Amino acid sequence: MKKLMAVLSTFILCFLMWVLFTGAYSNSETSLQEYIGGAVVSLLVAYFSSAFLISEKPFWLFNPKRLGAFLLFCLLYIWELLKANWDVAKRALSPKLNINPGIVKIETELKSDYGLAMLANCITLTPGTITMDIVEENGKCYMYIHWIDVATRDMKEASDTIKGAFEPWVRRIFK
Repeated sequence: MKKLMAVLSTFILCFLMWVLFTGAYSNSETSLQEYIGGAVVSLLVAYFSSAFLISEKPFWLFNPKRLGAFLLFCLLYIWELLKANWDVAKRALSPKLNINPGIVKIETELKSDYGLAMLANCITLTPGTITMDIVEENGKCYMYIHWIDVATRDMKEASDTIKGAFEPWVRRIFK
């Protein structure tokens, strides 16, 4: 039963993403065949990937608090992404290359694999930073980040600057 519920929740998420990315909801000419095709592909993806994606509760993301936190996080991430793009564009276009690249170690309070993966991806997808490694030492999780402009070598300050507002929102989604 747990496998069936995991496949069902993954199917729902895949099908919703298919509808969102193909724009099928906005096109009045979308045929029944396209919806069936999207459903079949979503079902196949769900069947083969649900064991990797769902490790605990199958419908954890469909909790209204988590879903609301995720949607608000998306807005925050878009804002942070725009700011980082602007900063990197200014650096790239300035006559004097204003960078101080380096690798810093930051601490995170996140413990779940999904939360760590989401934070690492958010950091990496934001221009100017790349998550290189995630390690656990003495019961705490750390990330090694390549930073385009190392403003500080202090772990606390670097952690606050790089993680910014991401970590509290990721924690709300994956706790």
